[in-house]
Amino acid sequence: MNAKTDDLLSEKTRRDLVIPLGQSARTRRELWRRKALWIGVWLVFLSSPVHDLLSGHHTTGGTVAGWLGLAVFVTGYLSLLFRNMGAAPYPPRLVGGLIGSMAVLAVVLGLTLGSPWLGLFCYVSVACGMVLPPRQAFWAIPATAATMMLVGLRTGVEEAADLLVLVLLIGFAMTGVSQLVRTTIELRKARATVAQLAANEERLRLARDLHDLLGHSLSLITLKSELAGRMLPDHPEKAARQVADIEQVSRQALVDVREAVTGYRRPRLAAELAGTQVALTAAGITADAPAEPDLDRVPEESESALAWALREAITNVVRHSGATRCTVDVVRRQTLDGPVLELSVEDDGSGGSGNGPGNGLTGLTERLEKAGGTLEAGRTRNGFRLVARVPAGAGPDIGSRP
Repeated sequence: MNAKTDDLLSEKTRRDLVIPLGQSARTRRELWRRKALWIGVWLVFLSSPVHDLLSGHHTTGGTVAGWLGLAVFVTGYLSLLFRNMGAAPYPPRLVGGLIGSMAVLAVVLGLTLGSPWLGLFCYVSVACGMVLPPRQAFWAIPATAATMMLVGLRTGVEEAADLLVLVLLIGFAMTGVSQLVRTTIELRKARATVAQLAANEERLRLARDLHDLLGHSLSLITLKSELAGRMLPDHPEKAARQVADIEQVSRQALVDVREAVTGYRRPRLAAELAGTQVALTAAGITADAPAEPDLDRVPEESESALAWALREAITNVVRHSGATRCTVDVVRRQTLDGPVLELSVEDDGSGGSGNGPGNGLTGLTERLEKAGGTLEAGRTRNGFRLVARVPAGAGPDIGSRP
């Protein structure tokens, strides 16, 4: 492999190892990795108890009891937090029992083995902040700190005083983190509910539109069919006229349905821009795209062609480019042929469409030409760039953006 290939592999490996903030876990393995990171970071406070056990200051029985108590304490702590961060947390009574057991172990180990074990109260404070409801955590955390100070009176006041502020701070900090996690989960559920309601509303709108389009036509076809049936034995000429009317009405209904379906299938540029942000972010690509483009007086055919261009460009970026950043820009320009709406999609990837245009770009060129637009696509010094232009109608000339 050459150096460039090695750099690409290392970059891909780095992106796979980094945990994307603000995004839900895509696999179970990634979910467990996140949990391990957030929970395991606090295991640093085990250094003092472990060092105390390894120093040989205790009897054999005391050392064995210390290792056993430490193992039970850490097991309870990890079990409590792992389940609390999952979809099926422990019931409240079991949570209270586990936290109480951790507190009792911290007291017993601290009183019997000395001040190095006061750091266990940090774990009790973290567990209270992460697992308990806010009202309970607000008194449980100070109670944990007070208990540690009482134990410190017997083992080491200075060590307890040094840990006092830390126990309080990390406990209340974990309370804020826990609230943030709960809010994020509720927000995701609310977004899923809104999406479901939007889909249901779209189905109802489609049903209403089809009823308005076909209700009258089908009723008329039924009525004229009945008339033609009654006229057919005695008045074949009148029946033939009714059949001709039925054919005309049915053809018009077919045209109406096709126009309606075309309207439903026509992509909208604003919707495609929103989907662009989601698609690029999901692929681990930094996205820079405008929120709402200026589409004042832009013909629907031009907007549809530009939306198809954006969809094709983003598909290529996600699937083939290997990019880490993509910039999307939509700007209105004034040219000698009149105002145009210009879409540019530029990425820093090393992939692309090969040495020549692919089928997607060829079809996109034909679609833009039907709308009176043009397409330019090619490699740049830093990646790949696609520029699509369509007529912008008689909208105001706002000039070009630098």
